[in-house]
Amino acid sequence: MKYPLLAAAIAVTTINAYALEGTVANDHGTPIVGAKVKPNGHKKSVVTDGQGRFNLADDVEEIHVTAPGYSHRIVHLHEQDGKTLIITLADTVIEQVDVIGLPIHASVIESALPVSVLSGEALRNQQAATLGDTLDRQPGVNTNFHGNVASTPVIRGLSGPRVLITQNSLDVSDVSRVGPDHSVASEVSTAQQVEVLRGPATLFYGSGAIGGVVNVVDKRVPTDSETRGEFLLSRESVNSQNLASFNGTTGTDTYAFYVDGFWREANDYEVPVAPEKNHNDDQHLSENTVANSAEESSGYTLGTSYLLDNGYVGLSVGRLEREYGIPGHSHGSQDHEESEEERIYADLKQDRYQLLSELDVALPWLRAIHTRAAYTDYTHAEIEEGVVGTLFSNQTSEVRIDLLHQEWAHWKGGLNVHYKNSEVAAEGDEAFTPPSISETLAMALMEERHFGDVLVQMGARIEHVSIVADNVLLPHLEVHDHESLDMDDDDHTDEETRVFAADHDFTPVSLSFGAVWDFRPGYNMGVSLSHSQRAPSASELLSFGPHIGTRSYEIGALFSVHDEDGESHFELSADNLELETSSNIDLTFRKHEGDVGVIFNVFYNHINDYYYQSATGLFTESGHEDEHNHGGEDEDEHEDDLPVYLFTHADAELYGFEAQGIWKLNNRWKTTVFSDYVHAELTDGTYLPRTPPLRFGADVDYTGDQLSATLSWTQYAKQNKTAQLETPTDGYDTLDATVTYYLPVGPHELALFIKAENITDTEARVHTSFIKDIAPRPGRNLTLGIRGQF
Repeated sequence: MKYPLLAAAIAVTTINAYALEGTVANDHGTPIVGAKVKPNGHKKSVVTDGQGRFNLADDVEEIHVTAPGYSHRIVHLHEQDGKTLIITLADTVIEQVDVIGLPIHASVIESALPVSVLSGEALRNQQAATLGDTLDRQPGVNTNFHGNVASTPVIRGLSGPRVLITQNSLDVSDVSRVGPDHSVASEVSTAQQVEVLRGPATLFYGSGAIGGVVNVVDKRVPTDSETRGEFLLSRESVNSQNLASFNGTTGTDTYAFYVDGFWREANDYEVPVAPEKNHNDDQHLSENTVANSAEESSGYTLGTSYLLDNGYVGLSVGRLEREYGIPGHSHGSQDHEESEEERIYADLKQDRYQLLSELDVALPWLRAIHTRAAYTDYTHAEIEEGVVGTLFSNQTSEVRIDLLHQEWAHWKGGLNVHYKNSEVAAEGDEAFTPPSISETLAMALMEERHFGDVLVQMGARIEHVSIVADNVLLPHLEVHDHESLDMDDDDHTDEETRVFAADHDFTPVSLSFGAVWDFRPGYNMGVSLSHSQRAPSASELLSFGPHIGTRSYEIGALFSVHDEDGESHFELSADNLELETSSNIDLTFRKHEGDVGVIFNVFYNHINDYYYQSATGLFTESGHEDEHNHGGEDEDEHEDDLPVYLFTHADAELYGFEAQGIWKLNNRWKTTVFSDYVHAELTDGTYLPRTPPLRFGADVDYTGDQLSATLSWTQYAKQNKTAQLETPTDGYDTLDATVTYYLPVGPHELALFIKAENITDTEARVHTSFIKDIAPRPGRNLTLGIRGQF
C-alpha cells in the first residue's frame, strides 16, 4: 500500500508545482458559482464550477476575483503560504464593473482617479437619444441639453475641448467639441458600457482630456466567439420616437464575428409651457413643442477577430447616419407648420474603421502589446431652406500602442505611444473656424504597485501638439454697443479681409500620482494629485465668425480688440499663446461592503491660463434677416444682433463634491441617494458661464422574482452665480419611474418595460444649456418597450 500512496503524493506535488487551485465562497462559506478568476496581465480568465472551485495552470503572482453582487478581491500569491486557496468575497451594494478603457486595472472602488461605469440594465434604463442626456444622473456629470438632439456631457463644470469623448478608447472624431449644436457621433443603444473618468485624464488620453473622459465601449471588435446578443424595441410619447436596436456575437474557435444596428425616428418634442421663456401670451397650448427637434438616425457595425491562444486581432467597420433638427438655429419666426424647405437641420454621416489587438507575449521584459487604431471620415451639413449653408468635415487617423512590461520589483505598468492627426474643415455661411490640421505625438509611462494595503499609481506624459492653418481670416468687423448704435459705415467700405497662415506648436506635460489605502476590510481612502497641461484647440485660437448654435460671434485668442478714437476693431494679438495648466487634487472615501455603500469625493482644481469666451460688450449683425416679422412698429432694433465674444485666458478655480449612498434594506428593496456640486469662477471673482447648480437625487428600487421597479427623484437648485450677459435659472424637481416585467422564454427571458419621465410635467430649463430660454426639457413622457438577450 505504501508505494501507491507515495506515487499519489508525488503526483499531487507535481501538479501543485504548476497549477493554482482554490475555492471562492461568500462570508457564510457558501461556494460562489460563476465567479471570474483572472490572472493579472493575462487576457483569459476562468470561472468557478458548481462547487466554487477553480484551477489555473499559469504561474502568476496576482489574481483578480469578481462576481456579481460581491466586492472585488485582489490576491497576491507571493503573500500566500500555499497554492490551495480559499477566497472569501464580501457582499456589496455597489456595482463594481471594471473599466475597459485604461491600460491599468481600475473599477469604481479600486482607482485613485474617480470613475463611474454605467452598464447592463442600468445603462438600458437610463439610455437616451444623446450621450449627455444618458449620463445626466451620474454623480459629477450633467448634460448641456441641446433640445433633445445634440446634448454632450459636462463633467464637473467642464465640457467642449476639455472633455474627450471616445469610442473604445479612441477619439470619436466628430465636431461635437466645437459647438453644442453638433451631435456626438456615437450610439448608446448598442453599447456594452459607458465609462466616465472625472477629473484630469490627460495621462491616459492626452491634453484634450484635462476635464475628463467619456468612453463608450462596445463589442464591435469581438474578443471571444461566445454566441450571444440583445435587442431593444421602444416607443416614446413626448416626441413619437420609435427605436429599434440589436447586437450579436458568434464564431468558431478561431474566428469571432460581430454585428449591430439601430434605427431611431422622432418628431419635435412637447414641453409643458411655451418653449420660449419670454413668449407671447397669445401663443396656444397646442404649439408647445420645440421646433427643429425632430430626428431620424440609423447605423450598423460589422466586426471580426482572429482568436489566438495569447489574445486576438480584429477589425471593424461602422456607418452612422443622423439627420436632426437644430433648435434655436432658426433666423426667422418659428412656424410649427413649416414646410420641409423651411426646416433647419443637420445631415451627419460618419464611416469609422477600427483595428484592435491585445496580445500576451513571452519576452524577458515585455508581457503584452495592446494596439488600438482607427480611421474616421465624418461630414456634417447644416441645411437651411433646402440648401447646404455650412459643411463641416473631420478626417482623423489615430493609433495607440500600450507596451506592458513584465512585473519588476512588484511594479506593473508600461509605456504608451499615441499618435493622432485630425483634418477639420468648415465651409459656408457659418464657417467660423478656418480649415486646420491638428497633430499629436505623445509618450506616457504608467506604473502601479501594492505596498501592503496601499495601491500606488503614478505616471507621466509628454506630447507634441501642432496646429496648422493656411487660410486664417481677419475680416473687418463692424461692431457697436447698445448704448451708441450709430455707426459710420462709409469709413470702412474699402477694408479688405486679411488672409494669413498660422503654425503653432505646443508641448504639454502631465504628471499624476495616486494612492488607495484599504485601511480596513470593506473601506478605503484615495488621493489623486495631477499636474496637467492642455494645448488650446483650433477653434479657441482661430475662430472669427458667427456661431448661431451659441447665438454669438466668436473670435479666437489669436486676435485682440483695440479701441481707437472711440471705435473698436480687431487685430492680431501680441500676447503669447499659453498652455492651459491644471493642478488638481481629488480625495475619496469609499465603503463598499455590506448592506450600506458610500462613495464620497471632494476635488479642487486650479487652472492657470484657462481659455474662456469673454464678453466684449460689443455686438454685430448676424447677417440673417427675419422674413416674417421685420419692419413692424414693435420690432426690436437689436433683434438681429449677436454679442461678440473673444477667447482669452485667465486663472480659474473649480471645486466641489460628489456623494453617493446605497442602502440595501433587504433582498427586495434598495434605496440610493446622491448629490453633487461645483463652484467655478475666475480668480478675479467672475463666475464661469453655464456652471451646473447644486443637485440632489434619490432612487427607490424593488426587485422581485419577475418584476422590478424604480422610482427616481432629482432636484436641481436655482443657479444665480452667473457670468456676464448670462441669466439665472430657476430650480426644479423631476420625478421618473420604471417598471419591468421579466418573461421567461426557454433558457432566456424577455423584459417588458414601461418608463415614465417628468411625471409632474414640470417646466425644466437646464442652466448648462446654450438654448435654455427657448428649449426646456421635454414634458411628461411615457415609454413602452421590450428588450431581450440570447
